[in-house]
Amino acid sequence: MKLTDFLNEQGIPYQNFELYTEAFTHPSFVNEANKKVADYERLEFMGDAVLQLFVSEFIFKRFPNVPEGTLTTLRAKLVREESLARFARDLSLGKYISFGVGELKNGGRERDSVLANVFEAFMGAIYLDCGKEAVLKMLEKTIFKHIDDIDTEEIHDYKTTLQELMQADVRKTVTYTLLSSQGPSNAPVFEVAAMMDDMRLGVGRGSSKKRAEQKAAQDALNKMAGKQSK
Repeated sequence: MKLTDFLNEQGIPYQNFELYTEAFTHPSFVNEANKKVADYERLEFMGDAVLQLFVSEFIFKRFPNVPEGTLTTLRAKLVREESLARFARDLSLGKYISFGVGELKNGGRERDSVLANVFEAFMGAIYLDCGKEAVLKMLEKTIFKHIDDIDTEEIHDYKTTLQELMQADVRKTVTYTLLSSQGPSNAPVFEVAAMMDDMRLGVGRGSSKKRAEQKAAQDALNKMAGKQSK
């Protein structure tokens, strides 16, 4: 499939095809080319900024009650090299990249760093050529649909939040007590209580003690928020 066919298949209403050619041109190809051509590096710069903005906007609206630090961690997980390379593979971007002979022999077409760079450059090209809405449509097919793959509960440290709240209020330490452990060894379920002295603040269940403790802390915070709203 040619690059033009790919763009049409993805529903990209492109006008300036040269931008997309540039987005899929590796620096090694430029070094070996007999004619003057541009590589993807400038578009990669643009695409990086585009992803930072639009991914930030998406998760800001998707998680209205999540604090800034957690949003920053979530965004970093979504736009890191490993993730962008995965999205590039989902779209089979690698087969459209122009390489120099040496880089191609060294496996450049499957290298995470290259695929991540091309993904960013591709987003930069779409933005410059077609605007925000076209970029968002591509992000819905790639990054946005994988939001739920990330365990936001692990990103959000409920235990720390609960402890900070307790320290500020009554200056006491929250402890966690294992209530039960059930299920087979390959799929255990732990039940844990968040305690302050003899008072049970919340209960949580999870596939590990760590997750159960986070769930218990989350349960405690939810109960405290419910009391405050009454």
